[in-house]
Amino acid sequence: MKAIILDMYGVIVKQTGDDFVPYVQQTFPDLSPEEIYKPWNKADMGEWSSLEIWAALGFQGDLEKIEKDYLDTIELNDGFLDFIKAVKKKYKLAILSNDSSRWSKYLREKFNINQYFDVISISGDLKIRKPDERIFRLTMEKLAVKAEECLYIDDRRGYLGGAGKVGMNTILFNSRNVPYEGDMVDNFEELMNILS
Repeated sequence: MKAIILDMYGVIVKQTGDDFVPYVQQTFPDLSPEEIYKPWNKADMGEWSSLEIWAALGFQGDLEKIEKDYLDTIELNDGFLDFIKAVKKKYKLAILSNDSSRWSKYLREKFNINQYFDVISISGDLKIRKPDERIFRLTMEKLAVKAEECLYIDDRRGYLGGAGKVGMNTILFNSRNVPYEGDMVDNFEELMNILS
């Protein structure tokens, strides 16, 4: 194994992204999840800026402050920093995340984690979303490794399937407490134990 590729939401940070809909519904209780995800998906694909999400949902006023208030509810996962410092010496490292360019940049800078990663693949920058195989292949190319030399970790089973299709080794980071037949960990300590 030469490279470890980590998802952001539900892996590097505690929040899986599932809290966005209820967060918006505190202000706009009549909006359905579908109506909320529609602009979010456009920002994830780099078609819209993240500020356009808030405007489309009906938020008014200082959209940058509204966005920051939401993003500041997001916390790093327990054990992440110890894990990443330990594996940095042995492996190439990448983030592979479906996210708007702006949200991803804000969170990575807030937590000062860019320094640990050799490659950062964000759907909003690349205009390709997981589970599209192209985003996995692009990340491998940038890391200059073969699929079988990669370990991909995500909290969503469907995205592990996309990584598996290109030949990567996969582990479910089980933030969602879902049944899963493959390799699975509940935290970074368990992941470290598997690697060592």
